[in-house]
Formats: sequence, C-alpha cells, structure tokens
Amino acid sequence: MEESRVTEYLMHFGLSRQEALIYEQLQARGKQTGYEIARNTGISRSNAYTALAALVEKGAAYLVEETAKKYIPVCPEEFCGNRIRRMEKEKKWLVENLACRKPEEEGYITVEGAEHIRDRILNLLEKAEERVYLSCSCSCLESVEEELQKLVRAGRKLVLITDRPYQLEGALVYVTEDKGDQIGLITDSRYVLSGEFGQGSMNNCLYSGQRNFVMLFKTALANEIELIKIRKGEKENE
Repeated sequence: MEESRVTEYLMHFGLSRQEALIYEQLQARGKQTGYEIARNTGISRSNAYTALAALVEKGAAYLVEETAKKYIPVCPEEFCGNRIRRMEKEKKWLVENLACRKPEEEGYITVEGAEHIRDRILNLLEKAEERVYLSCSCSCLESVEEELQKLVRAGRKLVLITDRPYQLEGALVYVTEDKGDQIGLITDSRYVLSGEFGQGSMNNCLYSGQRNFVMLFKTALANEIELIKIRKGEKENE
C-alpha cells in the first residue's frame, strides 16, 4: 500500500495530514489509547488527543469508554461513504442557492496544473451533448478511455486525432505524428481547451467559449484532419 497515496486521499476526505496518519495507525493496530497512538506515531500526546477528537468529530473514529479511553476507526467504506453522501446533499443545496457565472462568459481562461486540467477535460466530456473532437497523445486518450466509451454509448459523435493506432468502436480515429504533451479539445462547437497536459509537461491550458476562438480552433482541427487524409492517400499510392 502506498502510504503517501493513502494520506493524500484521506486528506481529500477532510482529514489533516496528522489526522490521516493517526487514522492509518488505528486501521493497522486497532483499538488504542491516545498515549499508545502518541507512542506509536511519534506525535506529541497533546497533538495526538487533539487529532483523535477531530477524528471522532469528523466521523472517522469512535471513542470507546473502558478503564481508559480508547479509540477505534470507522472503516474507510463507511467513513468515505458518509462524507460523500453529506457532500452530495450540500452540493445540491449550493447549486440551487448559489448563483454561478459561467466561465465561458469570462473570455479566455488559463487552467494550470494537471489535476485542474483533467477535471476540466472530464467536465467538458461529461456535458457534451452532440459531438467531441479530441486531439492528443494515445496515452492521454487511454487515461480518459472510460469517459470516451460513455460518449460513444450515449450516441455522441466522437472524433479522435492521436499519434498511435487506437481502437474505440463507434469513434472516428485519425493517426498522425507524435503529439507529445499537446492537447486540443472542442465540444459541441462551443467550448475549447488547448495547451499542454501530461506528466512532466507545463500543464498549462487555455479554455474558452468565445465564438471567434472556437471557430479558429475548429478550422485548425479540420485542416489537420484533411492533412492526415492527404498523407494517408499518398502512402497508399506509393
């Protein structure tokens, strides 16, 4: 088990780094006192008791009243499930009660960081109603394959431009030269995401729903596809 990933994911569910470490200890060793937690983790007793109280408050642990106060962990499935259920309810309330200004109304937006770019890609794919054009490396396609399959099953037109043969029934695939970290995505002829995305890249993309930018990008993709067709025809005639 990758400890760093465990800690990172637990922090996504609202635990601090120290609380995540103690939660892992409870999962590994079972019921313990605050003193035992402090001894086993190297955390000071005062910090250990503070973190344990927070775990109980957040629904990640239970307090057991015995001769000495001991703590037991709530299983990950129950703890995470409870958090997700509560957040879904809170999300629904926020969507209904908090006004949202659409990003495309703001012009040209810079999206930085692999995680944020991936979220934007997934959101665009999920909300596509008619068609999707995606130009990127084959490894990038593979990382979002589940979402691409959903689009095909939903009857969306899917055109892929990539640098290696890629099989996805129902999608139109064009193979071209090495794409590197470059990515270009256009959905429903309304929204565009373009830039660099991938391990070791700058992970910096431009996102927009501005009509002029969308039309320019759409034309560029159409030209790339025509060039691929021409090259393919030339090779077949050799």
